[in-house]
Amino acid sequence: MAKNLPGVLALLQAQARPDQLDAMARFGLTGAQRLGLSVPSLRALGKQIGPDHELALALWDSAIPDAQILASLVAEPERLTLAQMDSWTQGMQAWDVCDQACLNAFRRSPKAWARIPVWAAQQPEFVKRCAFSLLAVMAVHDKKRPDADFIALLPLIAQAADDERNFVKKSVNWALRQIGKRSALLRPEAIALAEQLRLRPEKSARWIAADALRELRTKP
Repeated sequence: MAKNLPGVLALLQAQARPDQLDAMARFGLTGAQRLGLSVPSLRALGKQIGPDHELALALWDSAIPDAQILASLVAEPERLTLAQMDSWTQGMQAWDVCDQACLNAFRRSPKAWARIPVWAAQQPEFVKRCAFSLLAVMAVHDKKRPDADFIALLPLIAQAADDERNFVKKSVNWALRQIGKRSALLRPEAIALAEQLRLRPEKSARWIAADALRELRTKP
């Protein structure tokens, strides 16, 4: 397999599904130059290529959403610099690229946790989404992190709960739900925050609260 940018882009083009783009767009899977590949196809391709950080950076810089998801699969997380991580968040065009970058690459970086409050304080939609998607992913996958670290970041959820933008609102909700499901200690903390949000005037805060409480009050 050619592990250079032109060769890999050719492989992606060969699997393009332009007939799927309209349907994908209805679910927010947008972005200029999108090819329409499915995530399972991208995962299979990533497995064939294997880790290749330089290729990952080049794929990301192509600005093709499918190539950016593939970049997150072949990146070497321990080699991600702060500048690269920040650049990736700035270049996101869709929620699936954001979430796949968090799931496949960012969460495995030792620098990831410290970026959550940095990104949460920024205004661009997908930078802010990235903060809370990463927090949600870490709540599921970072098994060794103390619960106290998640409690310390609950104020970020409270601060962002007034953001009415759909892709931000849903990631804030996702983070709250996953923190609440992480442990018996965190569940009442998340429920208490949701109860506070339920009384807020913002529609987004009330929606986040209602959706989270619906899940967190259900026995696991």
